[in-house]
Amino acid sequence: MRAKSALAHAAALRVGGVALLLMAGLWAAGAQAARDREGRRSPIVRAVERAAPAVVNISALQVHEAANPFSRYNNPLVEEFFRDFFGRAPSLRPERSLGSGVIIRPDGYILTNEHVISRASEVRVFLSGRHTFPARLIGSDPANDLAVIKIDAKEPLPHLPMGRSDDLMIGETVIAIGNPFGLAHTVTTGVVSALGRALEESRGGGRRHPADFIQTDASINPGNSGGPLLNIYGDLVGINTAIFSTAQGIGFAIPIDRAHRIVSDLILFGKVRKGWVGLVLQDLTPRLARQISFPSGQGAVVVQVLEASPAQKAGLRRADILLAFGGREIASHEDYLNELAGYTVGSKVDLKMWRAGEVFRREIRLAEVPTGLADAIGWDWLGLRAGPIDAENARIYQPHTRKGVIITRVLPNGSADAIGIRPGDVIRQINGLATDDMDAFKEALVRAREFPRVQLLVQRRKQGYNVTLEP
Repeated sequence: MRAKSALAHAAALRVGGVALLLMAGLWAAGAQAARDREGRRSPIVRAVERAAPAVVNISALQVHEAANPFSRYNNPLVEEFFRDFFGRAPSLRPERSLGSGVIIRPDGYILTNEHVISRASEVRVFLSGRHTFPARLIGSDPANDLAVIKIDAKEPLPHLPMGRSDDLMIGETVIAIGNPFGLAHTVTTGVVSALGRALEESRGGGRRHPADFIQTDASINPGNSGGPLLNIYGDLVGINTAIFSTAQGIGFAIPIDRAHRIVSDLILFGKVRKGWVGLVLQDLTPRLARQISFPSGQGAVVVQVLEASPAQKAGLRRADILLAFGGREIASHEDYLNELAGYTVGSKVDLKMWRAGEVFRREIRLAEVPTGLADAIGWDWLGLRAGPIDAENARIYQPHTRKGVIITRVLPNGSADAIGIRPGDVIRQINGLATDDMDAFKEALVRAREFPRVQLLVQRRKQGYNVTLEP
């Protein structure tokens, strides 16, 4: 019995030793695997780990016209004319679209593309932890294709503060996170392919794109729109936007510097308070460049400085040439307009100017549009006066719409009279800006004064006409 007991004890010791050896081996293998895993945690992995919890998926219920042959233009004025002609609104169909966004503040403010939530009747946000929240629109800016929405959570949310994009380098690694084709939290990588990219393609309605896109070869597809573009440290450097749905290896993002300038306005005011400079510019022609001995054939030349404007206060003069606005080179009037669209009231902007062979700089602070000048501009510049479509004007002129402003007087031999505008006509747009009421009309009119010519959408009875005035 003692011998059997000794044998059993020895066997138990051998089994225990094997078990200990196995456990030691497993521990060593686990430790090695942990070391290997840590070694595989590349900068891209660390950047994604930092940023991913702040990336959200957005589902927006949007209403589209099913029976309106003009619905592809995505223009509310076209819908109004459709109602005027056919006596009914176009039939509607709901459609759910998918996009992405990034939480920029712990209290639930989310930055995304405007086109992701445009005309949505319901917006829902899906967090990385699979929690779902209803969202409400805080503010949007179609001109820059940016919007801020908000969700209400009981606890602070993971968020990604806005970084900077002015130091991006062509060739540096970037990372996109989003919801392409409904595939949540998809990560793609690439490099910065180009900076300051201007795009001629536009979405329905002919809206102007910002002209300083970041181009990348990181895959950006439908559903990525509104998601973050990150640098190798996980900093937020851009907001992805899917523009060319058929493109291969081409993606675009709005620089975060542009977004940073307007987000505060969207949160505080629900819209962007676009700044006013008071410069009337036109493209510099080679002939004019030779006449003033300007060494380049490209640029934007000052043809007028408006009274009491930031430009006048900065000492700018007629025939000055604008070389750069806010650090970006200006080669045309269009360049100036695209840059100006990214700045708000109160912004300080550095201008680089040329005058009589000398280059100089001025800093200006953008002002609010002085709508008090609208009456004088309308009469002295365009030769017309307008009023609201109120009960009195509706009784006198019997317009076929309640949106817009009605022309009440036309100056004989003025610019408006010369192209056939008459009292009773309704102005619906000025340079593409809707003029649904007198406030919108006055702001659009004063802004238009910074152009050498102005385009009006005029409605006469049930017909709409685009007319161009060159006062």
